Amino acid sequence: MTDLAFVTLAEAGRLIRRKKLSPVEYTKALLARIERLDPRINAFLRLVPKTALAEARAAEGEIARGGWRGPLHGIPYGLKDIIDRKGLPTTAHSKILAESRARADATVAHKLRLAGGVFMGKTATHEFAIGGPCFDLPWPPARNPWNRNHHPGGSSSGSGAALAAGLLPAALGTDTGGSVRNPASMCALVGMKPTYGRVSRAGVIPLSFTLDHVGPMTRTVEDNAILLGVIAGHDPADPTSVRRPVADFAARIGKGVKGLRIGVIRHFYTRDMIADPEMGKAIEDALALLKGLGARIREVTLSPLGLYTSCNRVILASEGFAVHERWLKERPGDYASMTRRRLLPGAFLRASDYVQATRLRARLVHEFEAAMKDLDVLVTASSMEPPCRIDDPKAIEVTYPRQARAPFNVLGCPALTLPTGFSKAGLPLSMQIVGRAFDEATVYRVAHAYERATPWKTTHPGLD
Repeated sequence: MTDLAFVTLAEAGRLIRRKKLSPVEYTKALLARIERLDPRINAFLRLVPKTALAEARAAEGEIARGGWRGPLHGIPYGLKDIIDRKGLPTTAHSKILAESRARADATVAHKLRLAGGVFMGKTATHEFAIGGPCFDLPWPPARNPWNRNHHPGGSSSGSGAALAAGLLPAALGTDTGGSVRNPASMCALVGMKPTYGRVSRAGVIPLSFTLDHVGPMTRTVEDNAILLGVIAGHDPADPTSVRRPVADFAARIGKGVKGLRIGVIRHFYTRDMIADPEMGKAIEDALALLKGLGARIREVTLSPLGLYTSCNRVILASEGFAVHERWLKERPGDYASMTRRRLLPGAFLRASDYVQATRLRARLVHEFEAAMKDLDVLVTASSMEPPCRIDDPKAIEVTYPRQARAPFNVLGCPALTLPTGFSKAGLPLSMQIVGRAFDEATVYRVAHAYERATPWKTTHPGLD
């Protein structure tokens, strides 16, 4: 292996198991790359090299003794800094929690530890997973490795930046209105928001109790399926966790799409919110490719995108304010100004607004389930345009809501974003694939078929 920065999780796992790749040397190589590049990217809030090397040595020793814990054994990973890791601060990128310290692992962190993963550190986020790339916080915002002057997406911004820059092969993010899929869109990655209840949220700082999801972020579809398989499963510590067997999410990824029925929610990005022409063309080109691979494509009409996003906004604002009410009253000046602006509208929503939003949500779920009765997946836009500049707050405020991710937080179904190429300016383009509840496997199957037929997973930013 001459370049460990962009080896896939799956390939690294196979090499480690065959004793052809040392977890210690792999970890050292990535730590050296982080030391060299991260001052320009700001992907990490806290790097833990001593812990990483100790876990890598333990993983290597276990392999030497004939042990193997699974495909994550000896694989470096990062955690978005709203996910607890015992003994470390969970800051949520905020002054308010700068002195916090986790008493126990979040359930997902515990699962990664048991799987033999090598914990590298905490990645940057937008403040409390709702702010934007802010410059009035104790730590700088993460930057986009494809162009440092541009926004990497959020709120799982550091996880996305670290993956795109080749600092990590795997990371976790969270997704309330698209915060795993947004950095996936902006950084040419694969990001999955699993079905609601599929992955435990115990030990994760909440933003919206009924919209929050924890999801895997990787550079390839196979890697994403592997990582979801490690973190999924019922957890009694999370009352929303579902008792559902954990599937082998990667089992069907090589089967292609011949005969699969794909619906296109075209009106989301051509009428309800008009996408950038390059983004729209990339999605249409992807659909043509899938059709050429044997998929059956037909257009689907759902309620307007604006109805879904309004429903998401009311629920998120109401539940987010409930989470932050005490701090907003006692420490308002310790929030970044953008975070305050996004949280405070929840103070002015009425109980009836929230109730009506939840009633609308039930109708939208029914509509979606009816549409999916004779379909395998849906395809639509993720972001409506490539990333804007990180130092232009007006552009960020305008472009951030230009997306079609929030509907699938409302619906709770699995939704995955993956790259579809690059704009003329060299910035990532993307699309979104959506499945039935608990059918992540079919989403991965379609995504992998597209990925295998295109060169995007082997295209990386030139940082060296």
